[in-house]
Amino acid sequence: MKNLRYTTSKYITCVAFSWAVCLSSCTKEYQDPSRAKADVALTSQQGLTAVAIGLQRVYTLSRTGVMFNSVAANGFVTNEFSLLNSGNIPELQLSTGGTAVDGTNTILFNLWTSANKIIYDADLVITNANNLGDKGYASGLIAYSSIFKALAIGNLSQYWERIPDGTGKNVAFITRDAGFAKAISVLDNALTTIAANPISTGFNSNVPAINIVSTIHALKARYALFSGNYALAFTEANAVDLTRASAFNFDATSPNILFTIISSNNVFQPLNANLGLSGANVPDVADKRIPFYTVLAGAPATLRMAGFATATSTPFPIYLPGEITLIKAEVYARQSDLQKALTELNIVVTKTTDVFGVAAALPALTGPYTQQQLLDLVYKHRSIELYASGLKIEDMRRFNQPIAERKRNFFPYPFQERDNNTNTPADPSF
Repeated sequence: MKNLRYTTSKYITCVAFSWAVCLSSCTKEYQDPSRAKADVALTSQQGLTAVAIGLQRVYTLSRTGVMFNSVAANGFVTNEFSLLNSGNIPELQLSTGGTAVDGTNTILFNLWTSANKIIYDADLVITNANNLGDKGYASGLIAYSSIFKALAIGNLSQYWERIPDGTGKNVAFITRDAGFAKAISVLDNALTTIAANPISTGFNSNVPAINIVSTIHALKARYALFSGNYALAFTEANAVDLTRASAFNFDATSPNILFTIISSNNVFQPLNANLGLSGANVPDVADKRIPFYTVLAGAPATLRMAGFATATSTPFPIYLPGEITLIKAEVYARQSDLQKALTELNIVVTKTTDVFGVAAALPALTGPYTQQQLLDLVYKHRSIELYASGLKIEDMRRFNQPIAERKRNFFPYPFQERDNNTNTPADPSF
């Protein structure tokens, strides 16, 4: 396994050069005092590889990254998590919800800033890789960077009503639906590039291993589903290889940030053994996903998060096989093909293992079910299967779950953005 350390310290400046300015406003122009060095790096294969690897670092490896802040923000407002220490003010705001969440919240600011930095740096790689002579290596750079750009755009679109249309100064905003469409377009370009010039083995050996092609299809399926483009979601879901894992990998040098936070037992843990679900959505007592995602530990024993926050080296999935199967189940249900919807749903319900070890191992559902009952069951099993993935808030809206069951519907814009961009929209009321 490759860890996420840069391939050479010579290009660390190139990877990080926009970060300091990004902290003041993620839609300002990025200026760099060592710009000449960065420009040189962006003309070389080695330099562009370092920038590309840096995208994963920004996404995963610190408390300021997209991964942690997406999981945390989503978890609090959808009742997945319980706050352990009210002295953690950003978490307290999200745990309280409503108007307590405002533009000062640093979890939201870090999510916003890191996502915009990834978009900016990914654009540098995508644009400059086209100038390389080795088109197979360039194809890998473009595809790899496109995954992180799409994830960044997708995360912004999941949490905010409108998102910046790029990273320029005083940039305009677009609707979140347009954001999902933009993420899909980025992924389409990556697939077109790969088709023209297959990714070289040399590229794959130089970056942290992820299943690039399946990941692109999985993300297209996700964002097409969120956009209501069910035909595309279904087609892309069928293109995903569910027998191969695609995840962010960690080690002692580059640890899993969720484990680091959870092991402190000072920030958050699961709300309860039902993963915060209630009523008809409460998991079956025999559901093996509950002991996968939670564990009793400590003295006295308390409920703690397990799953993908179990150890320093626990990988974090970019997508789960169960997500892809449930996309197909949802598409069938929304198109009133109820028997096929039930068949796909039962693949998840009866699954005894997958490449990540997530499995309910329950008896098959037999029905008969109405369309609404099947959609309710898809929502329930997405909530369990995809616990602490950062996707639940989008599901709650899409499945018309009661507003009372979440603490925010959309997030306010960070004050730093509003202070530096006159195009920043008004905050949502809830």
